Amino acid sequence: MMSTDVSLKLDTQYIFHPKLGPHGLTQEQIGELEPRVGKILQEIAEERARGEHGFRELPHKKPQLDEIKQMVAELHDFAENLLVLGIGGSALGNIALQTALNPSTYNLMPRTLRGGPRLFVLDNIDPVHFEAVMQVIGDDWSETLVNVITKSGETAETSAQFLIVRDRLIHALGKDEFMNNLIVTTDTEKGTMRGIAEREGYRSLIMPDDVGGRFSVLSSVGLFSALMCGIDIDELLAGAAEMDQVVSDPNPLTNPAARIAMIHYLYDQSGKPMHVMMPYSQQLRDLADWYRQLWAESLGKIRGNDNENVGPTPIKALGATDQHSQLQLYREGPNDKVFTLLEVGEFECDSIIPQAFEDVETLNYLGRSSEGTLGGLLAAEKKATQLALRESQRPSLTIHFPEVNARTVGEFIYLYESVIPIMGKLYDINPYDQPAVELGKQLTFHFMGLKDYEEPPIDIDD
Repeated sequence: MMSTDVSLKLDTQYIFHPKLGPHGLTQEQIGELEPRVGKILQEIAEERARGEHGFRELPHKKPQLDEIKQMVAELHDFAENLLVLGIGGSALGNIALQTALNPSTYNLMPRTLRGGPRLFVLDNIDPVHFEAVMQVIGDDWSETLVNVITKSGETAETSAQFLIVRDRLIHALGKDEFMNNLIVTTDTEKGTMRGIAEREGYRSLIMPDDVGGRFSVLSSVGLFSALMCGIDIDELLAGAAEMDQVVSDPNPLTNPAARIAMIHYLYDQSGKPMHVMMPYSQQLRDLADWYRQLWAESLGKIRGNDNENVGPTPIKALGATDQHSQLQLYREGPNDKVFTLLEVGEFECDSIIPQAFEDVETLNYLGRSSEGTLGGLLAAEKKATQLALRESQRPSLTIHFPEVNARTVGEFIYLYESVIPIMGKLYDINPYDQPAVELGKQLTFHFMGLKDYEEPPIDIDD
């Protein structure tokens, strides 16, 4: 279990349960790995003291927090639409925060009931989707604010969207006025977009130099859109700061980030490389998507010392939806997965299931039960699924949210980010780079005609 200083609780009983047989872990296995992880935690603490692991400092240093608040105060009331242009780490965190902390119908609500402008995060370049959003905005861009998020300004997808949207802003508002509706979030000093922002006089926010995109949600990358849409970013950062105290514990047995890392590493080494995150909450759905990038891009690497391909495969699912689409596979397919279930103790609201059709037991029991609400049914579904997985000797752990709010979401984000450097050292890889992404980018540059990429970086004839 986690420290009482934080709200989240980690339950590992179905990792060590005897009914899992050979598919359960033992305390002896954890004990054998403990000294190694203890040294890793010490190394991380020493590296952090030298200024490494920059994401760990975001809840404390809070870079540009005052500027973000001032900018939101100036722009909040005029903006009916907030259009975020970004991809990967520049988008997934924004989406996850909004899904978790604003109603799913947020964009459909009247302004008087929303916390701010409608939010559209364009994290893909599908032209049909892009133009559908453009139609919603219409020809009058006077109430639309655009936030372009790109570390370098050389990401083809975001750059293409920026060029299109900039052109439409100019046509709608004029060359002298369109900049009032544009904010660029980019590198502090270098990169194409920083140069453009300085030259053209665009309003800008910074992406911290020592924080990679997939770790950046607690910086201006995620905080600006969150605050614009009414999310309490002070509580979000407070939750992350509280979790920092817990995951800085040098004891692997009481440090939840270390325990999560040890469990997943041991399972990966013993033939379970598939790691499924399954929230039993629609609000937490996109946190699983955020986790998927964090896990995949950080840990899927070629290890330098032996040229071996390493890293688990993260999979997202949604309870109870995927009980009806994936559970058959999860229980009777290959036993190569470990599951992380996210559960919510108390939902912000709940729906009572009425009693009806007293002569039809297969309906009437739902309203008669002491758990006769949709939240109660969802909790029962989670418990039932976990027990069913146990009976099939499929290991699972649970992260319990007492409720979904800005503080608990901040705790969760910081917890999972803190797992990554531990896992990186266990795999003996660099969890902060992503070299395998570059070839696809270079080939895209070639196909789109970028100078210096006239010759493809690989043979493409076949």
